[in-house]
Amino acid sequence: MELNADFTQPVRVLDADNPWRASPSAGVERKMLDRIGDEVARATTIVRFAPGSAFAPHTHDGGEEYIVLEGVFQDEAGDFPVGTYVRNPPTSRHTPSSAPGATIFVKLWQFDPEDRHHVRIDMNTAETTVDPARDGVSTATLFEDTNERVAFEVWAAGASHALDAKDGAEVLVLDGSLSDGDATMGARDWLRFPPGSKVTLKAGSEGARLWVKAGHLRQMVDG
Repeated sequence: MELNADFTQPVRVLDADNPWRASPSAGVERKMLDRIGDEVARATTIVRFAPGSAFAPHTHDGGEEYIVLEGVFQDEAGDFPVGTYVRNPPTSRHTPSSAPGATIFVKLWQFDPEDRHHVRIDMNTAETTVDPARDGVSTATLFEDTNERVAFEVWAAGASHALDAKDGAEVLVLDGSLSDGDATMGARDWLRFPPGSKVTLKAGSEGARLWVKAGHLRQMVDG
């Protein structure tokens, strides 16, 4: 299966226009954002787990990166409430579950094969610093290596800045609203920009909280 698999093209997926679809696992529904492959796939997805869901132990051969959007996601490492950012690198193993139910934004099979960094950050309490190059924007780095930078950003109401996606970028709106000049995005709306993109983004009247990942898509274009 291929969905939004041309990484030379920009993609905008509005959550309201993307229906829930059943997965092969009972109690699990998903909204696919991009995908290359079938059930084992390079994929970006919003996944909803019914209360009481539990899953067999498994190893993440290609890594797993997720944000808890609703409820509480759980495994042997603990309980991860709304706003938690997690990276489970290649070779990591866990047994996920959710007693109260949970919705997560998740990316699979998108890690450097040599990455072994576990990351667990509560973005609700992450300390952000003012970006001196962007008025009205505060940011906290969630993860950074030679391949990518992942950040949590808080944009003040009306803040407007150019995004220079030299090596590609993704933006997930966590709260508030954001305009790219053609559409206004709200919570759970997702943007992907190909390498070389330049676009101006503007926060709405209530500001915006964003998850931003950059520098990681050049390999999808150059091969």
